[in-house]
Formats: sequence, structure tokens, C-alpha cells
Amino acid sequence: MAFELMAIDHVQLAMPAGGEPAARAFYVALLGLVEAEKPAILAARGGCWFRSPSIELHLGVEEDFRPAKKAHPALRVRGLDELVGSLQAAGFAFRPDDAIEGCTRGYVDDPFGNRIELIDA
Repeated sequence: MAFELMAIDHVQLAMPAGGEPAARAFYVALLGLVEAEKPAILAARGGCWFRSPSIELHLGVEEDFRPAKKAHPALRVRGLDELVGSLQAAGFAFRPDDAIEGCTRGYVDDPFGNRIELIDA
């Protein structure tokens, strides 16, 4: 084989038009990601990009938006209990899932209904 897949560059989720303030409130204020500047040609389409040292998450505007209820990014979290407390205080329900023995994890929906998995690091 002459090639090798190295890493995931980013994950993109969809959002409705005009959802940028809600996206920032969730992904920056609650999850602690930093907003990244989009190239001007892409910024005109709306949406936002977020990152941390090891995560790149893009939200793109989709005209006929439907939330991702099954497909999802899974994020490893150091301090999961603290994050869950902050999410719940902000009105976001956390749904624990104990289907994998020895793995503390669960799900939260972003402001648009996209499923996000959170896994205790």
C-alpha cells in the first residue's frame, strides 16, 4: 500500500442558518473550544469553526437542516463530571451510557440537536 491514513483533520456538523451565536455559546463557552477564523471565501457561507490542540470541529450551514441524531463526534474529556455539571446548569441534558463496560461516557445534544458523545479520559 502506497498511502497511509494519518489522522482525522476535522469533523463537520450541520447547523441552521443564523445559528452562530448559539454555536459559540455551546462550543466555546461550555465545551471550552476556541473559535478559529474561517477563510473569507468560506466565511461568506456562514457557520463557524472551533478547535483545541487536538480537536477541529466545523459547523456548516445546511439549508434543509436536520440534526445528526445517530452520527456523532466522540470527544475525550478530562474532568467529565465537571463538564456534565456545567452542561446541566446551562440546560443541556446529559444521557449516560453504560453499554461499554469500564467506559464512562454519555451523550449531549448541541443547541441544534446534533448528538455529541463525551467520554471520560
